[in-house]
Amino acid sequence: MSRLVTVCGIAITLIAWAGAAIHDTRIFVVAVRDHEEMTAVQTLLYLALVSVLVYGSLVYLFARLGFLNRTFRHRPASNKDLAEFLSRSTPSVTILVPSYKEDVNVVKKTLLSASLQDYSRRSIVLLIDDPPHPATLEDAAALDAMRQLVDDVERLLAPLRVRTASALAEFEAASARPTASLAVEGRRLVDLVREIGHWFSEQATRHEVRDHSDRCFVDLILLGQCRQLERLAATLERRLRARRLDLHTMLATYRRLAQRFEVTLRVFERKRYANLSHEPNKAMNLNSYIGLMGGRFEERWDRGRLLLMPTASQGPSLIVPDTEYVLVLDADSIIHPEYTLRLAHCLNQPGYERVAVVQTPYSAFAGASGVLERVAGATTDIQYQIHQGFTDFGATFWVGANAMVRARALRDIAYSRRERGFVVPVFIDDHTVIEDTESTIELRCRGWQLHNYPDRLAFSATPPDFGSLLIQRRRWANGGLLIVSKLWRGAVPSGRRQVSLAETFFRLHYLTSLAASNTALLILLACGFDERLASAWLPITAVPYYVLYASDLRRAGYQRRDVIHVYALNILLIVVSLAGVFGSLRQAWTGRRSTFARTPKVAGRTAAPAGYMVAELGLCLSWFGAVAIDVHYGHQLNAVFGFANASIMLYALMRFIGMRAAWEDVTPLRHALGRAKVGVGGGWWSRARGLAAGVFVASILLLQPTTATGFGGDGMVGEPVACQGIAEPGR
Repeated sequence: MSRLVTVCGIAITLIAWAGAAIHDTRIFVVAVRDHEEMTAVQTLLYLALVSVLVYGSLVYLFARLGFLNRTFRHRPASNKDLAEFLSRSTPSVTILVPSYKEDVNVVKKTLLSASLQDYSRRSIVLLIDDPPHPATLEDAAALDAMRQLVDDVERLLAPLRVRTASALAEFEAASARPTASLAVEGRRLVDLVREIGHWFSEQATRHEVRDHSDRCFVDLILLGQCRQLERLAATLERRLRARRLDLHTMLATYRRLAQRFEVTLRVFERKRYANLSHEPNKAMNLNSYIGLMGGRFEERWDRGRLLLMPTASQGPSLIVPDTEYVLVLDADSIIHPEYTLRLAHCLNQPGYERVAVVQTPYSAFAGASGVLERVAGATTDIQYQIHQGFTDFGATFWVGANAMVRARALRDIAYSRRERGFVVPVFIDDHTVIEDTESTIELRCRGWQLHNYPDRLAFSATPPDFGSLLIQRRRWANGGLLIVSKLWRGAVPSGRRQVSLAETFFRLHYLTSLAASNTALLILLACGFDERLASAWLPITAVPYYVLYASDLRRAGYQRRDVIHVYALNILLIVVSLAGVFGSLRQAWTGRRSTFARTPKVAGRTAAPAGYMVAELGLCLSWFGAVAIDVHYGHQLNAVFGFANASIMLYALMRFIGMRAAWEDVTPLRHALGRAKVGVGGGWWSRARGLAAGVFVASILLLQPTTATGFGGDGMVGEPVACQGIAEPGR
């Protein structure tokens, strides 16, 4: 039924867009015939802008259909299939956790979720990217605590590792004796399973629950495994009483229990070594370690610099194991205990030989107390659905928070470059700040596929305030335009690199939506288009999008009315997204890479830059000013639409930021202006103030929704399509 509703939604959107296009085309033909060039140009621009927003709606609806198709077809691997996979020689996995000035408690949960994976042959490396020589005592203490974290996790797991290993050895010795008793050995196994389950329950009781992420960790990682072990113990006991518990089943259970705690944890700091990359981004932190995999190295001093050099010596050295898969896990993420197992099993299925990346797009931690975090988390959970739908059309994107990657595929796209006089390898390209998206296109150009596993098995943090959300969403919007050229090269027929039209349809939107949709929206709001261009068909194009989006929010655990909150958040993020887009354009113009800005994860509120607050407030005030102008000139319909958008903008400012927080954020600017006024002569200050005021007023006028002189003076109509289809890449 849901699929039929989605198909109907797609049909309604296409028919309504065609109706609007025919309506505007008639106006265009009449304008050309009557030599009204301005009206003709205006009509084409209006239709193009509306089509950009409708394009976003169609992408969402088609992705929704793909998601529903995949959900209907999905048959997860059974416990029997997974057990058989574990009984064979499983592929080795290295779990990399890049960390830069993270909270120790946050990283500890991530390391524990990785350490307690139900998978053999895995190792975990914490890639600390903090400066090795801290500038302050506070930074030094934080770095020492992070370095100590791996030892703390190993000490926590050590008793169970010893207990399960010794129990396995005792069982193997006992089962080899002819006098082995199935009843006795079965009872020992049941007692061991319950003992481990009790350990998980005890850890859940001891874990301090400070927020919703802690609750998710306790329920998924600790209590979840406790419940699983209780069910296993009950099953074993029933089979023991029925005398259907054999030695082979007991041996497999012992081995699976032992491998859960048989894990190696290491710490690696690339910035300690002069000959490794020091570029300040996550991609090069990962690349530095991946480039060492499969080698043996030793530390050498050269002219006061510490180097990590290859060596054939058998003495003390750093041995970096080579593994078939690399699991990249963000330091604020947690994964289901079967995450590694299910993804590795998926990659080993027939037909997946050319799949380079498999993942489950992360979901938000449920139960956020703050309204902004909850609404931003809702967009993240909807993005999960969109990404799953992309996979149905072969348009999967790598989402770097929790992706499992074939090491062979990374080497296939690798290259080297010089940095500070040293040659450094690059596997995950850092040409843009969205390295996972860029690497997706590189992999596709070389014939590799990507795949989303259709289950919610990974969870990650959502920024809790506007300051941190601003940094994250600005980074997401920076780089997409720079990758379009790579997508084009991959789409051009060239052997197996040919990309289908359906794939290009989705990938092009993913790369350009934040630029195109927000720009189209601002132009529609800033220019007074002839009201004849708006037909009754236009608002109909938006109805399926919003109705089904609200339904999907309800399915994801939110309320249908949260679609209004999502709309308000998108309005608030227009300035942020366009700032990221301008970063792309600046990089394209200057050739200098944008700075990688990590999302802050700190206690308390992250202040937003004063310039952004001024822009947000100015945009809101300009829209209210435009409403007054529309009322004055009798543009009633435009006044209603303008007032609705301005009111939503004001609501977003008050609800998601708060006027007190906004005032605090502009305080540095006010102080700077005050100091300038005191320290600069009256003439200079007056001219500077006049120039600043002129620039500000000009920018506000450019952002005005309607004016009496704009494009015929009748104002913009058809605003219900605003913000539809603005999909935020779920990185």
